[in-house]
Amino acid sequence: MTDIKTQGDLQLLSSLIATSKTYINYFFDNLDLTECQKIISLCINCQGLLIFTGVGKSGYIAEKVAATLTSTGTKALYIPPSNFLHGDIGIVSGEDLVIFLSKSGESDELLDLVPFLERRLVPLITWTSCAHSRLAKKSTHTLLLPLQQELCPFNLVPTTSSELQLLFGDILAIALMQQKQFALDHYAQNHPLGAIGKKLLLRVRDLMIQGDALPLCYATQTLSEVLVELTQKQCGIVLVIDHDMRLEGVFTDGDLRRALQHLGTDVIKHSMRDLMTKSAIVVNPDLLAVDAIKILQQDHSRWVMTAPVVYEESVVGLLRLHDIVHAGLSLS
Repeated sequence: MTDIKTQGDLQLLSSLIATSKTYINYFFDNLDLTECQKIISLCINCQGLLIFTGVGKSGYIAEKVAATLTSTGTKALYIPPSNFLHGDIGIVSGEDLVIFLSKSGESDELLDLVPFLERRLVPLITWTSCAHSRLAKKSTHTLLLPLQQELCPFNLVPTTSSELQLLFGDILAIALMQQKQFALDHYAQNHPLGAIGKKLLLRVRDLMIQGDALPLCYATQTLSEVLVELTQKQCGIVLVIDHDMRLEGVFTDGDLRRALQHLGTDVIKHSMRDLMTKSAIVVNPDLLAVDAIKILQQDHSRWVMTAPVVYEESVVGLLRLHDIVHAGLSLS
């Protein structure tokens, strides 16, 4: 009985996916690209704000589209229809574009806004799936979003129509982003927190150990002299430098264990010049942390856990893989 039910559920799911694909393809097959380009041109040439509004599900999409535009370099704003007539219309000027999202084009809340926006000489754009609606007739420009049918079996619940609004909203955002030559570093500046911002903004200098916390020693020092530095700084490594802060080598906890196995307790009398590893992977302080991860992981059989940070041949810090992870960057 369970197997029969599962099979039926899979058939239903498969049918819904196929139907949804058909409706989305209908949208793309019938979308007027010339009209789309007119809307994009109006938005790119807008000297003020792109102000989006809508009722119900269209309102949610309008808010998302405005947020996407803002994060990709276009000044956009979402204002709920009711807020317009309770003070927020004061922000609107003739340099702005107001964009209505409405499947039917018959939302009274939006129609009520039209005369007040017209008095301010604000161009009105409507995205709708009903070309002959009242909003379409009252708007300065109308973009028809071709809708075959809602995915809802009663053709009532906004499903496909909401997807079409979102699809064109994303197309608009990326089109404006590319025409404005909105670069990756611009995007990073708009996303200073979260995974995106960290990947695009965090650099080695933001994470490295530096100053008095940096574990340092000279090649002439013996291991007995260096053990305190290795232990107290708790980095698992000391950087062997000369008096000009140039890197001569590194000595790690692993090197200590191997030296003890090979030389026994007499190892503490040896100089760091004899014990250090002379070659080491180093990174630049201006390197993106996400790129530093790739350097530390370039040998998949043995990850490098720490790397000296060198700038113009001088040691300026120490980068630990632990600190990269702690900052929230993924190692995969």
